[in-house]
Amino acid sequence: MMRFAFLTAVAVSLLPLRLDAQDVSQLQRENVELRSRLDRLETLVERLEPNAGTSERTFSAVPTSGLVDTAAPVEHASFASWNLNSALSGDAPAFPTVKLTGFFQLDTVWVDQDAANRAAVGDAQDGIDFRRARLAATGNVAENVGYMLEMDFAFPGRPSFMDVWGEVRDVDFLQNVRFGQYRQPFGLDGLTSVKELTFIERALPFAFLPFRQTGVMAHGASKSEDMTWWLSGFRAPVDAFGGNVGDNAGYGMAARATAVVIDDGDAIVHLGGAYSLIYPTNDMARYRSTPEFFDTDALLGSTPAFVDTGVIAADHVNLFAGELAATSGAWHAQGELLYAVVDRLAGSSVAFSGVTFQSGWILTGEHRPYDRKNAVLGRVVPCENFGLNGGCGAWEVAARWSYLDLNDAGVNGGQLNNVTAGLNWYLNRYTKLQLNYIHAFLKTPGLGDSDADIVAMRAQIDF
Repeated sequence: MMRFAFLTAVAVSLLPLRLDAQDVSQLQRENVELRSRLDRLETLVERLEPNAGTSERTFSAVPTSGLVDTAAPVEHASFASWNLNSALSGDAPAFPTVKLTGFFQLDTVWVDQDAANRAAVGDAQDGIDFRRARLAATGNVAENVGYMLEMDFAFPGRPSFMDVWGEVRDVDFLQNVRFGQYRQPFGLDGLTSVKELTFIERALPFAFLPFRQTGVMAHGASKSEDMTWWLSGFRAPVDAFGGNVGDNAGYGMAARATAVVIDDGDAIVHLGGAYSLIYPTNDMARYRSTPEFFDTDALLGSTPAFVDTGVIAADHVNLFAGELAATSGAWHAQGELLYAVVDRLAGSSVAFSGVTFQSGWILTGEHRPYDRKNAVLGRVVPCENFGLNGGCGAWEVAARWSYLDLNDAGVNGGQLNNVTAGLNWYLNRYTKLQLNYIHAFLKTPGLGDSDADIVAMRAQIDF
């Protein structure tokens, strides 16, 4: 205390001589108050130090101003354990953890329809639009409990729920248990992240997928991750906020299993299959699709569906899928075959089908990896970023054929064939530009054949 008084005296002596007695008195009062606060802090340290190495107290947060009330420390069980030693050393609590991620996709499209196509589906508009604009928080609240909270600001709902789930890991034979809204385990294309698609939109058979629904899912893999499995139960369909309300059905399940059948260190070949059973809400089923591009406007509406079954009165739907994927060096490919069998309330069952195959070649020699955890093809990462030491990024050419048949037993939804050529430029790991040319061959019952040519571009940044 003598040293503190000495320093105070020195500080006062160094003040300009023009300070009057009132100024000096004010400084002395402030010094007295500061010394009182230091005394209180020393008392707090003395009370807590004996227990610092043997026990922990849980606090809602480290104080940012003022002092902790020594008589009644703030306690809250929802934050990670925090003790005096960690606070004094500046260490952050171990949990919860959080990481902010996000991305946006800006699309522009030009459409050229022949007269028959315009008569069959309407006038598809040119346009520019944000296809997706998402922010997400992801992390862990314990060693074996994770979460994701993702919102999209471009979808209807604005914002709309995307992946909103929690997950308990290392659960005996179940391995991982997820609950919330998530992508259902059905379809190779549907389970590939939209940030890592080879083409601007998923292929035509995507129309059959249950995709994001709210439910509970168990999933796991073999130790080598050469084999994976998923089993999910859910309510369907859900709205933009993950909800489904109604006593009349609205339940479903989905399962997927995959295996790596060839892995020689460079080439990987993947096989998989999936099944889904859905009892739709209000006994209504419907399948429709645009020609692998989508644009929307508040006044002019969205891209029209080229094929559409209309509403079908259905008791339940069975979905079947087979998938194949391969990657070797700069080449990669994948394909799917999907069937939807709808058990109608009146009349016989109807069956619809879809198939797609695509292949890509990375001109600059990069390799598209295989994501063993999710059993899909992963992200292309340039060997050299564009603009860094003269780097050009990674360049890729790709082609795809896809087919969707929505005609059967009196349901005249139409048949659509799409041929797509793509050029992708990966400027760096997180920036991608895409150019697609799509030719759509449409067969509409009662209206005949028609064609449309589409040029679409996308700019994407994620973080």
